Amino acid sequence: MTLMLQAAPLLALLLLLASGKAGPVVACLVALGLAVPAAMASLPAGVDFAGFLATEAGRGAFLALQPVAVVAGGLLFHAAVSGGGEAAARPATAARVFAVTLPLGAFLESVTGFAVGAVFALSALRGMGIAGAVGGALALQALVLVPWGGLGPGTALGAALAGLPGHDVAVVAAWPNAAWLVLLAPLLWALMRRAGLVVTAREKLAQLGLLGLMAAVLLLTNLYLPFEIAGVLATGIGVVLALWRADPPSDWRGPLRAAAPYLVLTAGILLARLWQDPPALQPFAEFPGFPLTHVAVVLWLVALGLLWRGGALGRLGPALARARKPALAMLLYVLLGRVLAGSGAAAGLASALAEAMGPLAPYAVPVMGLVSGIVTGSNVGSNAALTSIQVGLGQAAGLPPALAPGLHNFSGGAGAGMSFGVTAMLCALLADGTRPPQLWRLLWPSMALVVVLGWAAVALLR
Repeated sequence: MTLMLQAAPLLALLLLLASGKAGPVVACLVALGLAVPAAMASLPAGVDFAGFLATEAGRGAFLALQPVAVVAGGLLFHAAVSGGGEAAARPATAARVFAVTLPLGAFLESVTGFAVGAVFALSALRGMGIAGAVGGALALQALVLVPWGGLGPGTALGAALAGLPGHDVAVVAAWPNAAWLVLLAPLLWALMRRAGLVVTAREKLAQLGLLGLMAAVLLLTNLYLPFEIAGVLATGIGVVLALWRADPPSDWRGPLRAAAPYLVLTAGILLARLWQDPPALQPFAEFPGFPLTHVAVVLWLVALGLLWRGGALGRLGPALARARKPALAMLLYVLLGRVLAGSGAAAGLASALAEAMGPLAPYAVPVMGLVSGIVTGSNVGSNAALTSIQVGLGQAAGLPPALAPGLHNFSGGAGAGMSFGVTAMLCALLADGTRPPQLWRLLWPSMALVVVLGWAAVALLR
């Protein structure tokens, strides 16, 4: 009976989201309602339930503050640098398609998050005359670095929920994600061929080299620099080379002006890291604080500066209005995760799963991560909903502390980039009758590869 109560919130969440009968907020509210009896059944005897809920609500609000601030700042930054309108029409080539999906789309996603990279990539592809299911599937290749999207709020949240440094979780996620990035090349070429493009052997070699370079930079950045900027640096280097190959500029002044806001943002994040022990908001000793040098603070300052300098402060209100719904969803998902984790419901469910699967239990981690990303639609939502369970599963199976949350971060982020919400959004932008199942039929090799790489990581790193 207790096990059924513990499983009910997550089962309801997944079923409601998968059915399409409820949005993220409504589905999470239902799950929260079911989490109350689950927590009551899981708490040790004698614990004041009202006090428990009040404490976890405070913890959830504080943990949600950081990703909410980053997403809102990302939307402000996008408003500051966006020129609006569709991309200019130009003939499609394999080099141009590669450049606008990987790495340019992934670069924009790393800076802003919120699937902005895919929206930009789709706009550019439509400017080349590529639409339909193939155009949508190509645009989704911009979302291959979701754990570092929006400067990594989901990764930071997952690490906080796991009680680990963000660096440790990001390093684990980087290994399978780097391999996935390179191994996606055949799928990318197959999609280009479906779009009627010729991909020569020379072009394949050049694209594979750029993907390998991005993967190497992703790994090195996560090992030696702040993980928040790993996606920006890995894709930023690729952007310069890919755009130069696709359309060699006759005058570097234009490209430099377009890149200036992103260079300023990256420099600001790096400079902020030079301030040792900055003042920080830390109401809970068990969780990392919110320092004055947090990436969200830098993002807001740069975005507001760009808006002011460009005389575009009028974009401030609409950009923040767009952040209201995702902010509420993040808060609810984090609160759900805290109630399940703090009460012991998540640990109880993970222990039961580990016992049922025996020695194969660790191999459930990437599968559960992929599914949670697909149904929640964001790395933040995926980590908030299932990180606590994945951590418990890893502990019960005797895995290294960062392995389960790191693999969940990778697979959940990958799933979020192909989720119900994101694919529905792209289909709405296409407005040509394309439906999400058509995209998933083209992308199933990518989903299968996520699971296989997760299993390989379990086998090699446990």
